[in-house]
Amino acid sequence: MKKVLVAEDSGFFGRMLKKKLEAETGRQVCWARTMQEACQFIEETPGGFAAGIVNFNLPDAPGGEIVARLRQKHIPVIVFTSVVNKEIRDRIWEQKVVDYVYKEGAQSLDYLVTLLNRLDRNDAIKVMVVDDSPLQRQVMADLLRVHRYQVLEAADGGEALEHLARHPDIKLVVCDFHMPHMDGFELTQTIRKTHSQENLAIIGISALGDNVMAARFLKCGANDFIIKQHFLTEEFYCRISQSIENLENIQAIRTAATTDFLTGISNRRFLFEHGDRIYNQMMGSCQALCCAVLDIDHFKKVNDTFGHQAGDLALKKVAKLLQEELPVSSVVARIGGEEFCALVPGGKEEVVPLFEGIRCAIADLPLCMASDSKSIRITVSIGISSEPGRNLLDMLSRADAYLYQAKKEGRDRVVF
Repeated sequence: MKKVLVAEDSGFFGRMLKKKLEAETGRQVCWARTMQEACQFIEETPGGFAAGIVNFNLPDAPGGEIVARLRQKHIPVIVFTSVVNKEIRDRIWEQKVVDYVYKEGAQSLDYLVTLLNRLDRNDAIKVMVVDDSPLQRQVMADLLRVHRYQVLEAADGGEALEHLARHPDIKLVVCDFHMPHMDGFELTQTIRKTHSQENLAIIGISALGDNVMAARFLKCGANDFIIKQHFLTEEFYCRISQSIENLENIQAIRTAATTDFLTGISNRRFLFEHGDRIYNQMMGSCQALCCAVLDIDHFKKVNDTFGHQAGDLALKKVAKLLQEELPVSSVVARIGGEEFCALVPGGKEEVVPLFEGIRCAIADLPLCMASDSKSIRITVSIGISSEPGRNLLDMLSRADAYLYQAKKEGRDRVVF
């Protein structure tokens, strides 16, 4: 993990920055009090820095010279200063800094942490700029690259759609209105046929912008709109970040809704929402599919004897083992208190031995509690259905019936 360079002559702010950034980002912070010390850190750190957080006024660089020096070394620069001066502020933004942050107490420190984390995530995010003006397109693309986005460029709607076909993981499109062959409204509507607002954000932009233009872009499916005449780098970055963060928040909610909070694997909702699709795909291509239901034996006794912490550990260990041992194409979910379900591609000749191995591995798996030297051992019963049945629910019911049979016959076994 790359380090963060802090250039700050104030002992108070320097100590606060170093302590907070190291604690909340996990990065090592190199704190320099002068530009000379900062340059020495740069020479001694061959791997480079993730970012440089610099005071505009340093003892040996009172005019913000350190900004240009760090930019020459391709280090993303965040200016952290108490200087409130429009002329200086405009001059700094012209040097393509990541941000200009005022020293306003604890809130500004929290913002710096958020900003550094944002830069880390941006490395994996693809953004496309669509504008028929090479100059305007280059200006926006360069700004986005300062924030470390992966940037694609398109001169018109047709080229933009080609990029989307090749890169379906694009998360944001910045789209001009006035373009040949296909204007921004038409491009936005076309993109929305295949990419929802929950998966891809669109920001309309135009030199002819007004409230009517903004409303039309939004009605066509855009998430936001920027007027070129009023273009401010700071506003541009804020709108870009807000759009990306909205997508991330939606994804986080989706993940939380379909993930078991304790084990980290999928939950019952995910299994039933996506299981039918998987079942139909496998049946449609005449591929074999097995449905397995697994239950920890005497789980209530584990909780009653050793406490719920031991029960939680058992659930986590079983979930982890299932993820590690089953093929990556499988779907594994916790569907009840101590009950798991897995959809595994393949016939029973392949799948049954696989689960026999898992059953033995769980029986040999010691669960050691940190507060107790004793180790706990558990067993599982497993029911496997390899008959396609009428639908996934039918297949699951058959596997559940086999599970009940395994329990009835003495537990710690696989029935199919």
